[in-house]
Amino acid sequence: MLSAETCGASDIDPMIRFTALRGLNPPKNPMEQDVESPAAVRKPKLPKQAREDLPKQLAEIDRAKRIQRYVQKDGKCNVHHGNVRERYRYLTDIFTTLVDLKWRFNLFIFVLVYTVTWLFFGLMWWLIAYIRGDLDHLADDQWTPCVNNLNGFVSAFLFSIETETTIGYGYRVITDQCPEGILLLLVQSVLGSIVNAFMVGCMFVKISQPKKRAETLVFSTNAVISMRDGRLCLMFRVGDLRNSHIVEASIRAKLIKSKQTKEGEFIPLNQTDINVGYNTGDDRLFLVSPLIICHEINQHSPFWEISQAHLAKEDLEIVVILEGMVEATGMTCQARSSYVSSEIKWGYRFMPVLTLEDGFYEVDYNSFHEIYETNTPACSAKELADMANRARLPLTWSLASKLSQQGLPESEHEVQGTKTTPENEEKSQTAERNGDIANLESESKV
Repeated sequence: MLSAETCGASDIDPMIRFTALRGLNPPKNPMEQDVESPAAVRKPKLPKQAREDLPKQLAEIDRAKRIQRYVQKDGKCNVHHGNVRERYRYLTDIFTTLVDLKWRFNLFIFVLVYTVTWLFFGLMWWLIAYIRGDLDHLADDQWTPCVNNLNGFVSAFLFSIETETTIGYGYRVITDQCPEGILLLLVQSVLGSIVNAFMVGCMFVKISQPKKRAETLVFSTNAVISMRDGRLCLMFRVGDLRNSHIVEASIRAKLIKSKQTKEGEFIPLNQTDINVGYNTGDDRLFLVSPLIICHEINQHSPFWEISQAHLAKEDLEIVVILEGMVEATGMTCQARSSYVSSEIKWGYRFMPVLTLEDGFYEVDYNSFHEIYETNTPACSAKELADMANRARLPLTWSLASKLSQQGLPESEHEVQGTKTTPENEEKSQTAERNGDIANLESESKV
């Protein structure tokens, strides 16, 4: 970690500071050299193959441990909001605040609100009885109290519960000789209905939240890159474990990667849209069986210039978002997952999971995450496109380009070291025209 004691904040490059916070090693000073201690213990010498493979494996393991995710595999966003000074905004939207609380706090507030309400109105009923003198005439049959059979705070508390919950046991009842009691009864009835509507509505929304529906929407553990229809594609798999379907399901993908602009501005965790079929409508899914989502790597793709070797060194993350409406409740549901560079397998495909049985299709979720290796070029999609364009060029053009690349003469004039003049060019052009005319005449005669 970089501290203000070791170096000033203004002297640190934002990219170096961000990579240090992300858990990556900042670039080392080339002038620094490791000095080997003369008392160092010698390690046992390993075979050559093991010495070559061990650093790569250790580097991959160490890099996988250091990667800081923006979105966890289970869809939780790894972002914490700090130094929020405008806390009052949470109270202005108290209903959403209560719904977003954890279950233990929500239940505690639910019980606390009802208990405080009952105690408050129980205290009010006791005060009315105390001020009117009802507690002093408990044994007087000629005295008409505000509430019959109210002889203390406990009985007032029980009467408050009966009034607010509309239980009505019939033992404690209000009389018509107490106008202040009638007014308090009206107030408690109205406020009790508001409290019931608010708290019961909060609990209902909390129970019916579609977050748990996202637990049955699964994403493949790895994403793969391989050829499909002659094009290099990035693919991942999604599936739904329930028989009740997600209505109007759609899929999106974002590339999370830090970048530095041409003006030198450093943008941490820049979000770039990954096209998974927006133009063709393939991003709208009929998610009855597991589907493989495909992103074609073309010139508009952020992976256009990334090769297999380059991908292993990249610090990037792909966030995929699946959303739709729950068929049972009609509420919108969203499931998320992410893939870091170590979870993107180059040269692999997904195993088939759908088989045809007697009158129905069966999905084998044991093979949902399984992949198999396939023959895939290790170069980038841009290099593949360049090679394909060169292969479609005429033979004379390709030979001339090869000769020019090797620095060889392309014509006899360059071999002799002579320069072409405008007269020579005109003569050569007229000779070519005469030859073409002669060929056409010979073909017409035949």
